[in-house]
Amino acid sequence: MWMSDAPTIRNHAAFIWSVADLLRGDYKQAEYGRVILPLVVLRRLDCVLEPTKAQVLQRHTALAGRIENIEPVLQAVAGQQFFNTSPLDFRRLLDDPANIADNLRAYIAGFSSGARDVIDKFDLATHITKLDRANLLFLVISRFADLDLHPDVVSNLEMGYLYEELVRRFSELSNETAGEHFTPREVIRLMVNLLFIEDEDALTTTGIVRTLFDPACGTGGMLSVAENHLRKLNPAARLEVFGQELNAETYAICRSDMMLKGQDASRIAWGNSFSEDGHPDAHFDYLLANPPFGVEWKKVEDAIRSEAQTKGFHGRFGAGLPRINDGSFLFLQHMISKMKPVEDGGSRLAIVFNGSPLFTGAAGSGESEIRRWIIENDWLEAVVALPDQLFYNTGISTYFWIVTNRKHEARRGKVQLIDARDLFVKMRKSLGEKRKEISPEQIDEITRLYGDFTEGERVKIFPNHTFGYLRVTVERPLRLRWEITDYTIAAVLAQKPVERLDDTTRHQLHVVLVDHHGAAVQSPVEAARSLDKPLKAIGLPAPALKAVWGALAVRDDNAPVITDKKGNPEPDPDLRDNENVPLPPLPVSWAIDPTERLATTEYRTAVEDYLRTEVHPYVHDAWADHDKTKIGYEVPLTRHFYKYTPPRPLADIDADIEALEAEIQRLLAEVAE
Repeated sequence: MWMSDAPTIRNHAAFIWSVADLLRGDYKQAEYGRVILPLVVLRRLDCVLEPTKAQVLQRHTALAGRIENIEPVLQAVAGQQFFNTSPLDFRRLLDDPANIADNLRAYIAGFSSGARDVIDKFDLATHITKLDRANLLFLVISRFADLDLHPDVVSNLEMGYLYEELVRRFSELSNETAGEHFTPREVIRLMVNLLFIEDEDALTTTGIVRTLFDPACGTGGMLSVAENHLRKLNPAARLEVFGQELNAETYAICRSDMMLKGQDASRIAWGNSFSEDGHPDAHFDYLLANPPFGVEWKKVEDAIRSEAQTKGFHGRFGAGLPRINDGSFLFLQHMISKMKPVEDGGSRLAIVFNGSPLFTGAAGSGESEIRRWIIENDWLEAVVALPDQLFYNTGISTYFWIVTNRKHEARRGKVQLIDARDLFVKMRKSLGEKRKEISPEQIDEITRLYGDFTEGERVKIFPNHTFGYLRVTVERPLRLRWEITDYTIAAVLAQKPVERLDDTTRHQLHVVLVDHHGAAVQSPVEAARSLDKPLKAIGLPAPALKAVWGALAVRDDNAPVITDKKGNPEPDPDLRDNENVPLPPLPVSWAIDPTERLATTEYRTAVEDYLRTEVHPYVHDAWADHDKTKIGYEVPLTRHFYKYTPPRPLADIDADIEALEAEIQRLLAEVAE
């Protein structure tokens, strides 16, 4: 049974939900949370501080103006990370109904800076004014004053679950908000299972302390589920959670949730993770994220490019930069930079992606280079394909990437692919785009498949090099003949360099070409012998002369091969093609320069063998331009799980067609009658 089903939480959630009903008419349903959630936080803080309120006020009066930094002293007196120096509380606010708005503002101003920062991010001041004008403020505050959230009644753990339940309900009222800031809980539970799966023995050690980071933490759901999971494994263990969030209101929800659970709320940073890293130089045992899909990073482009260029691999983005309209790989690189070194125990991370990071970007592109960096460092442990329609604001398919720098020995040099796309149950009522969910039994099944690390219908295991390829430029020789016809004369006169000539020169050129009409030669030497002198006599500039020869040239498979000064065949740009050659199964490292690697005998041999077996049987004169070869990486998961479905027998198709024809004839006969 989940804690949200416990009587205390269920009853309190129902009571708070009834308070939200008071807002009907003055607020849209999707806006209820903007009022109720900060008031829940205020009421909880009010109840927590109640036993020490008098002592804090007394100490504050005694020390006011005498010491510069009074906060640590008052925190110690309150026994909490926060305190309040206002003589008011929720009960006393009700003593002066006429001035309740001003008194509530004064009460909030009395909180310590950390707690006040949370309330400010909720923008509660705006709603205080709106509620007061609607004559609702006194009524709402009086209802909250009757809500007992004292720690003796509602523990920190229960308070966390209660707050989560409220966040979930309010998020579901707004599909947009839910999609942006709220990850379905069954998805998070599966992620956490896979994140901790290698460490369950270690995590049951008494008194163990681990750290977890989410760089796009939203309302903090991932942090909460991970903390609960570890507590189930080991009640004596402690998970210290860290996060960062860009949206101010969502940041306030997350930070207040941490405060209500007794976590250090200062570990939740506000701002853009890329340009305002809230945890610089920090490293964590575990990392989780569900970053926004396909969001452009143009607003922070200057900061990201500057770091990539000036710091390289000493910064976060040395491996490469993805295209500007999708920053998913920036989050992954940011998280990898937060992993602990192997000598300090290493780290594990899980991130939710759409399909784009699996294959977007050709060899040499930013995306491909990032994949190469991750796979050749042997950090990619697994990719799990999930059902579509799992999230609130998108119906697309999603994938978990599990990345770690401390793979178990059996997993080293390999990547596990899991196809869980058909492991879902249909929801009775959809929530936005979310029409499917993963049941607890299916979560257990996917976790088992992951942990067993055994190939089967849903599981494929490949060596790292399987995902690499050589992007080879295949050339074919240029074969030309030169002829002067009405078509080629018109082509010459249409060339830009020729059009820029003066009228006299253009006329002289046209006369020369007409005089040689019908001429056809097979080699550059013959062509030059017949036209070189008359063209030079006109005084054509070099660009125009080059354009003339180009327009007179005609490609002909039976013409001789055009060669350079050294006798090497010239490539024909129009016949140029590219082939993806599987990467040779060699031990490779990201540290090896790609140019040096491509020059090795093994790589060139792999390319030549591919040409001999796959290209030369069809195009015997093709060759590879090794100087243009690039290394690329992609993870074509769906291709590896493709199941061939044979077409229906022709006899069955013919029978269906005949049946349809008979039905049409019957209907036509009825119309005719």
